[in-house]
This record gives sequence, C-alpha cells and structure tokens, in this order.
Amino acid sequence: MAFTAKDVQTLRQATGAGMMDAKKALEANDGDFDASKQWLREKGLAASSNRTGRENTQGVVSMTVQPGAHGSVGAIVKLKSETDFVAGSDQFKQEAAALAVLVAEKGESAVAERAGVLDDLKIVLKENIELGEVVRIEAASGNLIGSYLHIQGGRGVNAVIVEMAGATEELAHDVAVHIGFARPKYLSRADVPADVLQHERSTLETLSRNEGKPEAALGKIVEGRINGFFKDVALLEQPYAKDDKVSIAQLIGSATIVNFAQVEIG
Repeated sequence: MAFTAKDVQTLRQATGAGMMDAKKALEANDGDFDASKQWLREKGLAASSNRTGRENTQGVVSMTVQPGAHGSVGAIVKLKSETDFVAGSDQFKQEAAALAVLVAEKGESAVAERAGVLDDLKIVLKENIELGEVVRIEAASGNLIGSYLHIQGGRGVNAVIVEMAGATEELAHDVAVHIGFARPKYLSRADVPADVLQHERSTLETLSRNEGKPEAALGKIVEGRINGFFKDVALLEQPYAKDDKVSIAQLIGSATIVNFAQVEIG
C-alpha cells in the first residue's frame, strides 16, 4: 500500500515519533496506519510527546566564533536535556554544535530549520530535549569578539561572548573569562533598570533601619551599600577576577565593551 508525506506527518502527530521513524514504520507495514502505530509502540519509538513537560535542567551550551560579513560573529546555543548522561553523549553535543554554527551563519531564527532533527532526537535519546537560550552577537567593523567556554564533564556548561572596540584579543578574552565567573547582569550602573534600583534601595533602607542604624546617617549608609550592589551586578564596576584591586573599567582603559552575553546550564 502506497503512502504519502501527509501520511507520515499524520503518523508523527498521532504517535510523537520522529519523521524518519514514522516513515520506516509505514514502509515496514505497507502503509497500514494502525499497524504502523503498533510497530512504533513495540519499538519504543512512540509517545515522545509524553516527555514534554518533564524537567530538563541538564544539557549543554555550545559556542562558536566565526568571521562575518563585516566582523567576527559569536553565537551560543543551549540545548536542554533531563540527564547529564544524555547531555554528555556525542550525538547530543554534535547537534548543539551544529545549531551554534547555524545561528552564527544565518541568525537566531535559523534554529527552526532543525526542528525536525530535534524532534527525532527526543525519540532516539528518549528524553525531553528542548532548545534553550539562543544568542548571536555580530561585531561592528573594527571590533572583535572575545569568548570563553567552561567545560565540565566533557561538555560546555558556561559560555560567554563579548564584543569590544579598541581592544586586543588577549584583553577581550580576559574580560570574557571574568564574565564567566563574575556573572554580571548589566554592563554599567546606567543600564540597571530604574525599578530594579528602586527595589534594591528600598530593601537596603529597610535592612539598615532594622540593624539599628541612626536615622540621620541612613541616606549615606544606603548609598554606600548601593555602590556595593553596582559592584555585584554591573560589569564595569566589578573588581577584576584576577586582581580585585582593579575594576573592569580600569582594566580595559580606553577600550570599550559594546555588548556581552552569558549562557549557563543550571
């Protein structure tokens, strides 16, 4: 019995099987729909949709830096899994790497081109495989991309890309490594949203008052603690990881950090 591409799609939707597995099932059963469903079930290839929603806090982050049309392009992709066993498998890591290259070459939306591959991966690896954060930074002409990837258990778990102007490759790499460990949320204090700053200020004021600090000195105490908050969350304010006597602003001197991104597992 002949079957069509629409039949393959219908079987996929009914069973949650991957495209190639659905096709094999129909071929093995002469196009018989019910027999193909049973075949997939017996092979353990059906009902992958039941895996959707299962916790997938493990995975891998893959990163690539490549030449672009005007300057370097950096891309990071997080691919999530349920277990570190699957996250460390060659097939899983290779797919994450392929996605990162695709994003670098074509843009963040290009991941849609491999949706079918990810569906098949759920079947093969029998886990809730899901795409996480996808980041792409293309450096302006004359700028460069620094990068850092922390490897743990044979897989990437912490990736950073940073675009800098007027910097050497060594400096850009040092800044990327710092970001990897210091985890800044913003570039400068000016980038901290007003509502975030107001919430922190209010919290510190209440904390200081509860500690019994004198009311007359409260304003100065809170401002001092706000400066400490900036050192925690704003990259340029942070003490350099390798020398805490030097801030990142002092480290880079006349160079400029244009943009940065960090993606982690967990």
